Amino acid sequence: MTANANQTIDPVKTALVLIEFQNDFTTPGGVLHEAVKAVMAREDMLAKTQRLVATARAAGVSVMHAPIHFAPGYGEITAQPYGILAGVVDGNAFVKGEWGAEICDTLTPQAGDIVIEGKRGLDTFASTNLDFILRSKGIETLVLAGFLTNCCVESTMRSGYEKGFEVLTLTDGVAATSEAEHDAAIRYDYPMFSKPMTIAEFTARLPATA
Repeated sequence: MTANANQTIDPVKTALVLIEFQNDFTTPGGVLHEAVKAVMAREDMLAKTQRLVATARAAGVSVMHAPIHFAPGYGEITAQPYGILAGVVDGNAFVKGEWGAEICDTLTPQAGDIVIEGKRGLDTFASTNLDFILRSKGIETLVLAGFLTNCCVESTMRSGYEKGFEVLTLTDGVAATSEAEHDAAIRYDYPMFSKPMTIAEFTARLPATA
C-alpha cells in the first residue's frame, strides 16, 4: 500500500468507470460469461460492484459506464481481427441492439450517471469521449472496475496513468478469463500503473454520508 493509502478521496474530483458490465460478460447465456464466471464468483464481483456503485453515488462520485458496442457485421474494425477482438467477432458478442450488449440489470445506469460513447476497442480512452468528459468535470482520480482484468481494464489503466490521472484499480471489481491471468495482472502490472485496492479499501476512503 502507498503512504497515502488512507487519504480521504474527494468525490467531486473522482470518477468510477465501469468497463463492460454487459450481459455477454456478466450474465448466464452471455457469449463470454462462461469464460469469466469463475473469477467473478471467486471475487463476488457483481454483488460487490453493485454495492460499490450505490455507495459511490451517495458520496457524490461521478459514475460512468463504458460499454463496448459494434454494429452487426463489425464494420467498425478490421475485416481480419486478431487477438481478443477475433474472439469477440467469432462469438458474435457485443452487437449493438442485442441483449448481450446491454448493460446488466443490476448496474443499469441511473439518473446522473454518464454513459461513455464510442468504445470499439480495448482502451476506453482510445475511441471515446471519456477524456473530454473527465477533464470537463475536473476529475483527477479515476477508479476502474470491469472486464477484462488484463485487457480493457489494464489498457484503460495504462492510458489514465500516462494522461496524468490518479488511477485506482479495484482488485475484486475486475475479472478475467482465467484466475492465472487475473492474478498475474494484479500482482505484476497493476502496481506499475495504478494504486490497486479492494472495493472495501476504496469505499473506506470516501467521506461519510448522512
